[in-house]
Order: sequence, then structure tokens, then C-alpha cells
Amino acid sequence: MKNDLSKEFQELLDNTVSIEVSGGHHHAGVLVDLGPDIFVLFNGMEYLYIPSIHVHNIRKITELAEEPIVAPAEVPIDHHTDKISFRKTLMNAKGLFVKIYVTGNKTLHGYITSVMNDYFVFYSPVYKTMYITLSHLKWLIPYKDNVTPYTLSVTSLPISHSSLPLARTFDEQCKKLENQMIVLDLGDHLQKTGLLKKVFEHKLALTNAEGETVFWNLHHLKIIYAI
Repeated sequence: MKNDLSKEFQELLDNTVSIEVSGGHHHAGVLVDLGPDIFVLFNGMEYLYIPSIHVHNIRKITELAEEPIVAPAEVPIDHHTDKISFRKTLMNAKGLFVKIYVTGNKTLHGYITSVMNDYFVFYSPVYKTMYITLSHLKWLIPYKDNVTPYTLSVTSLPISHSSLPLARTFDEQCKKLENQMIVLDLGDHLQKTGLLKKVFEHKLALTNAEGETVFWNLHHLKIIYAI
């Protein structure tokens, strides 16, 4: 692929590399494509689309593998141009079954329905409609052809998405959830489930089960969904 990236990164293309991603995660595979804000890795089984903002380091693996990794000729997300980018990848992945990693110890399965200014909308058969900030997506893996989340039939996967209108930004979308029960960041903290009372000045006021109000900084929140 032709890119305007440095020669050093270009020389990593089609080589086996190791990438360290935020949270101490490591991925190894053939670097099949890259753009100014994304790396595409094939690990022998799956393609990983990794935003460069979360890449802590990348290095070429010089040790010889027992079986060299050969990437298929066709990529699962066609970006239609000779330059790939993070936003283009998300836009072209809309409607495809994917698994994504954002936070905690859970991988989310489902598909992207919309991409807005600083967040995207993700439909999960488990969590339903989720609003996820672009800056906190660690990686995206497309499903193989003819494979669906939880082996659900395509007809049983919902077309009934949330009727809530979409705002351009994450904080404006959060305002639309005021006075509803919500979960933040998959409930990774006891104080991240409750009644959303108010969104103001990039802050979120959440009332917990005991009736206490907890204020959260929206800049540090990754996922929000109503229950």
C-alpha cells in the first residue's frame, strides 16, 4: 500500500511484528497495512485493526517461526483507496460482524451502526445499543465470512435499534440519556451503574442505588448504554 508514512514504518510492511497495545496487551503477526493512525495485523487467523494512538511500541520479530504467517489476498474490510485510516475503517466496517476491545476483560461482539464525530454506535446482542468513544477503542477484529455472534441467525440479529436520535458528539449524546438508568464502561466500577441525572461541562452526575450522586469526568468514560 502506498502511504506518506516514514520509510522506517514502510519497511515493516509484510514483516512479522510484535505490537504492544494499551493495557499491556501484545499482538504478533504480519503487518499487512498501515496508515497515519492505524495498523493492520494478520495473526494467522484474524485481522486486527489497531488505532495507532494505543500502540506503545512495535518491533520486527527476527526469530524464525516454525510456520510463516501468510495473509489472505483479500482483506475483510475494503477501504476502497490506497490509503487506510481509522475513521475510514470504522465507516467501511458498518454492518459487518466484528469483535472489539475497549476496556476491562470483556470483548464486545456485534456490529457498528453509525460513526459520529468522537464516538460510534455499536449494537451488541447482549448489551443492545452502546455508545463508545473513538479514542478508547483498542482494536477491532472482523468476523470470518458466514460466522455470526453467538451463532445467532442473521434474521434474529436485531434490526430494532434504539430510536434515540444521534447527536454529533459523545457528550451531547449522553445528554439524551438523562433521567434513564445507565451503565458506564460495562460496570467496571460499583459507582458506574445508576440514574443519569445531568450532563454538564463534560461531567456526568450519576445517582447510585443508595441515592448518592457521583460525578464522572466524560473525558475518561469509554462506553455508555441505557438499561
